[in-house]
Amino acid sequence: MGKALQISAGDSVATVLDDVVAGEEVVAGQERVTARADVPRGHKIALADVVAGAPVMKFGFPIGHATQPILRGDHVHSHNLATDLSGTLDYRYSPGEHQDASAAGGGTFQGYVRADGRVATRNEIWILPSVGCVGRTAQRIAAAASQRFAGQVDGVHAFAHPFGCSQLGDDLDATRRMLAALANHPNAGGVLIVGLGCESNQIAGILADLPEERRSAVRTLVAQRSEDEVEDGLALVEELVAIAGQAVREPVGLDRLVLGVKCGGSDGFSGLTANPLVGRVSDRVAEAGGSVVLTEIPEIFGAEQMLMDRARDEAVFDGIVGVVNDFKRYFLSHGEPVSENPSPGNVAGGITTLEEKSLGAVQKAGHAVVTDVRRYGQPVRRTGLTLLEAPGNDAVSCTALAAAGATVILFTTGRGTPLGFPVPTVKIATNSDLAARKPRWIDFDAGQVLEDGFEAAEAGLLGRIEAIASGAPTAAEANGEREIAIWKRGVTL
Repeated sequence: MGKALQISAGDSVATVLDDVVAGEEVVAGQERVTARADVPRGHKIALADVVAGAPVMKFGFPIGHATQPILRGDHVHSHNLATDLSGTLDYRYSPGEHQDASAAGGGTFQGYVRADGRVATRNEIWILPSVGCVGRTAQRIAAAASQRFAGQVDGVHAFAHPFGCSQLGDDLDATRRMLAALANHPNAGGVLIVGLGCESNQIAGILADLPEERRSAVRTLVAQRSEDEVEDGLALVEELVAIAGQAVREPVGLDRLVLGVKCGGSDGFSGLTANPLVGRVSDRVAEAGGSVVLTEIPEIFGAEQMLMDRARDEAVFDGIVGVVNDFKRYFLSHGEPVSENPSPGNVAGGITTLEEKSLGAVQKAGHAVVTDVRRYGQPVRRTGLTLLEAPGNDAVSCTALAAAGATVILFTTGRGTPLGFPVPTVKIATNSDLAARKPRWIDFDAGQVLEDGFEAAEAGLLGRIEAIASGAPTAAEANGEREIAIWKRGVTL
């Protein structure tokens, strides 16, 4: 006998928890249905007949429409379900009863309290190339510095990228702003900016975007003016290590945490286990007076109204409408449909439409009030839940979360990925099979939700986050996985 999970009463589909064969009886709560076809684990089985053209319901919302008659017990997927998304929409502000989060009790972690009041989860030296031409130079400096100054700071890391030249206008400005935002991150106790000398993205422009008080922890190196750029870079890193090495960890509350939330390689279990589990932790942080940052704007298409209904005020509502419709216009201007998602891996894992993916994805944000909307490259400025403009691409969106000020990222995944990013990135498996197969990639198994419930899993995940924020390495950090990716939207000269 197979098992399935119906998320909301009235849903016309349920998600099967193990592979089901045709003719097998499947139990979904109080419902019993006989499978009319094989249904892979994580995929959907129909609990009710649906006529062609009628909505298919999951999470209590439509996830598209039936493209042919669906009978009770059918496998529901790309062959009989399609998206309803098309273009931009008009939205109406309907304020509800909201109560802003206020400081409350909660967990603690050992963080580095910076002079400006921000709290870091790492005390590292970051080396940022202004242009792709010196990306390998930055990496050579970091490799040598990691050995020379081992144990004096939490690490020395270079973040190479291919941009900084052959860019124009807003595209070049966005690259500069992103690098400046990373240079201002609290996890970087010191920053070395390495330039070539002739690039469009001049170091002076990056420095101009930094707060004046931050510049004492920043050094610069122009490779074309240096006889030995690696040795000169090491000398500058030594100065930064002397500054950063004075910092010590001290106990702080969850109100000092800036939590980024992200999903990548989603599957049919993402919206059942890992994403709602992260949502519970997000609520804990927001209720404690901390900050939570949600991004991946194309992966809220179809679920954006849920966030709009939680806007703190009409200005925030207008901000959500702006980033959603701007992103839809971005797709349409390139001749692409707004529903060009899920990915092949998502589809293989059981997700059929973007609405289905989005309704599962927004659960990472819990139920907190949306207090602010920020554009790409802008820092978080309010506690509570912030919506950040960035695409769904794992590396680009996680870099944007770091640049916004996230000091820990919770990354849910049903397919698995080894990628790591500038700040500690906690990989949370949606299913126990992935966690067992890839223990060197995964930090936490959310598949336990299906056996033990949310409360035990929430306590376990919160404890893991507190340990990582206090210095315990993530799987990606242990593997040396540290990357950035910049969102390029303009022409290349």
